[in-house]
Amino acid sequence: MAIVILPDAQADLLDLQDYMLERWTPELWIAAEQDIFDQLAQVDTGFITGPVIPLLASVGMTDYRTILSSHHRILYRQIDGNTYVYAVAGQTQDFQTLLLKRLFKR
Repeated sequence: MAIVILPDAQADLLDLQDYMLERWTPELWIAAEQDIFDQLAQVDTGFITGPVIPLLASVGMTDYRTILSSHHRILYRQIDGNTYVYAVAGQTQDFQTLLLKRLFKR
């Protein structure tokens, strides 16, 4: 199994890093980043499974799930044993707006 951070999620992580480093210490960012990847590792091994996103489930898309780290919300999907990360948002961000932007992008 592998964890694949898709380009939009990579950009999210960089934005979150910039945000945290402007307001707090590098150590706090490193701890937050470690927590994100620890949660993803648990998802990838099957130890935890996040709930289905209600907005997507309402249109029949039940394979997209979300998990929470200490300060972030992560949107992922598992395909053929791999975990694909679509978005990483701070818990103060409007996750539903981010999700809709991703769905209608391109």
